[in-house]
Amino acid sequence: MKNKISKNDGKVLIESFFKNIQNKTPKEIKKIKKISMNSKIPLLSYKRLFCKKCLTPFLGNEKIRIKNNCKTVECKNCGKNKKIYLSKRLQTI
Repeated sequence: MKNKISKNDGKVLIESFFKNIQNKTPKEIKKIKKISMNSKIPLLSYKRLFCKKCLTPFLGNEKIRIKNNCKTVECKNCGKNKKIYLSKRLQTI
């Protein structure tokens, strides 16, 4: 039987993990995503810190474009584009 992590412990674990994301590997990010899914904790703004496809953390040297209230970040590792909406109306989607 697997040990379950409580919701409060999961939140603390996730917050401490994302404070120093630059030194993390995709394997570690995948584990944290599983913990958040199992304990039903949304990642919210932490999703912007890594690539959705290859799970590598964004280090600040990615190609960023801003056009029509939309920020597009291109991953250096896999080339996947990530859209982040800048207007308040579209951030809730």
